[in-house]
Amino acid sequence: MNAPAETVDAFHRGAFHIVQPKGRGHRSGMDAMLLASLVADERPVRVADLGAGAGAAGLAVASRLDKAEVVLFERSTEMARFALKSLALPENARFHGRVSVVEADVTLTGRPRNDAGLMDDSFHHVIMNPPFNDGSDRLTPDALKAEAHAMTEGLFESWIRTAGAITIPGGQLSLIARPQSIAEIVAACGRRFGGIEITPIHPRQGENAVRILVTAIKGSRARLTLRAPLVMHEEGTHKFSGFVDDLNNGRLAYPRN
Repeated sequence: MNAPAETVDAFHRGAFHIVQPKGRGHRSGMDAMLLASLVADERPVRVADLGAGAGAAGLAVASRLDKAEVVLFERSTEMARFALKSLALPENARFHGRVSVVEADVTLTGRPRNDAGLMDDSFHHVIMNPPFNDGSDRLTPDALKAEAHAMTEGLFESWIRTAGAITIPGGQLSLIARPQSIAEIVAACGRRFGGIEITPIHPRQGENAVRILVTAIKGSRARLTLRAPLVMHEEGTHKFSGFVDDLNNGRLAYPRN
């Protein structure tokens, strides 16, 4: 039997590469790069990428931050194998010793969660790009894609619960989602995370937001902040704005206010 088709894709203008399934499953792109840009920390830090897929967001963090140690947590055995293939690429040799892959269900609780490698109070940053499409997307015949894209009931509560457990006090949660999920995200943060900052992402001026970037701090009691919109494309074109292009290619971070 032939092996599933795959591609090797360059990110950050060739600074690192990802092995991804071709024509099936989830393929990483701009969402992962924007998520990675939310980690603005030059210290030696530990970063957990929950639901990492082939590892694009986590590797983007490691690519920009030389002192960051990143753990890619992925439930799907097949996608975890793609992440391992990505790490094995010669183009990614500089990540050896700093990036690892753990096959684990991020919705685990208590001792099973710790036993799976999701240890309490052990990460400075937790990033996540969880499945956020409507549950009807599970109707797709591509099971791998359905698992990566379709949101299940209570998803944000279970994922953010894990983030709250594994983040150190004062550590940062970062995620990307659809605007429709704002209420669920804020509710899931509860008393776990405060100082929530939400940035709406708009394709162009005058168009509705299609994504939100969210950051929050464990244990903070600061109020929620709705930040200025991030507009992706220059007016009348498909070209990214200079700032967005810098975020996408790892030249800049998008720090908290």
